[in-house]
Amino acid sequence: MIAGMGAAETAPRVGVVIVNFNAEGLLIDAVRSIAAQTRPPHRIVVVDNASSDESEAAITAMFPGVTLVRLEENIGFAAANNIGIAMLDDCELVALLNPDATADPAWLETLVAASEEHPEMAGFASMIVRADEAGRLDSAGDVYHVYGTAWPGRQGKPLRTALAQEEVFGPTGAAALYRREWLVRLGGFDESYFCYFEDVDLNLRLQVAGGRCLYVPAARVRHVGGASTGGLSAFTIYHSQRNLVWTFVKSMPPHLFWRYLPMHVVLNVGSIVSYGAHGHLKTLLRAKRDALGGLPAMVRARRSVMASRGFERATFDGVMRRGARTLLSETRS
Repeated sequence: MIAGMGAAETAPRVGVVIVNFNAEGLLIDAVRSIAAQTRPPHRIVVVDNASSDESEAAITAMFPGVTLVRLEENIGFAAANNIGIAMLDDCELVALLNPDATADPAWLETLVAASEEHPEMAGFASMIVRADEAGRLDSAGDVYHVYGTAWPGRQGKPLRTALAQEEVFGPTGAAALYRREWLVRLGGFDESYFCYFEDVDLNLRLQVAGGRCLYVPAARVRHVGGASTGGLSAFTIYHSQRNLVWTFVKSMPPHLFWRYLPMHVVLNVGSIVSYGAHGHLKTLLRAKRDALGGLPAMVRARRSVMASRGFERATFDGVMRRGARTLLSETRS
């Protein structure tokens, strides 16, 4: 345990969860960056998804204060995060960090300060900077479009374009802070997603329930991206394209669902054509087939999501993106 260390007893306790899969070298840098925070976390939990490299040995040898959970099989990013979140039952705040990300020393201090200053917010997004492209953004909070897709906000843009603190759809799971009570209320990540789009799904359910999210540009993280799954691989494409269908069906409120369902269908057909033209037709067809196969379960889950509704319509609609032009312009990076 890395408890207290000079923080006032009344300050909220924050735990950090890092889910790892074969990212040994990067993982060490990620944990080191958390251990060096100006506001040390109450606890660091590393959940290892049955890595075949030396991740477990490295963490055990170098960071004895870290809680390491070694899984016997790869259960996915969503389920592994839920394990870490469940273990932090003595923390009011939960921070998530990817193993291929390194946090600036004041990252946690800045996010916790924002959580105290803005008690109305349930989640907090970081400024995520591309590790391989100095001065360029990887994300300024996630964006969700009413057609049923999502992308990292201002990805590829200069840092100077994202210096204002503002309300956003939600934080990307690569570097996020949530109030744990909200994660518990929502049931955490949907484990059927395995990985990809699970953070978008969580953020959409959070918004539906009335939770709001704040982008905090002073909380900065450097992100390599694609370290565990090889970037835009067939694995990534399959899970992203399957899961975006599930998210729209399960969690889009009725006033937007029925209006934009035709465009969601068009979006999916367009994805098949677009990815097919680049040699990924079989992957896309399999993703959409499995998405359709999972719809009965998503419809059942939708009842629970809609029962949780607590949003103000103007606020909810205000963090949604609209229009084909926006979709085309903002996804180019």
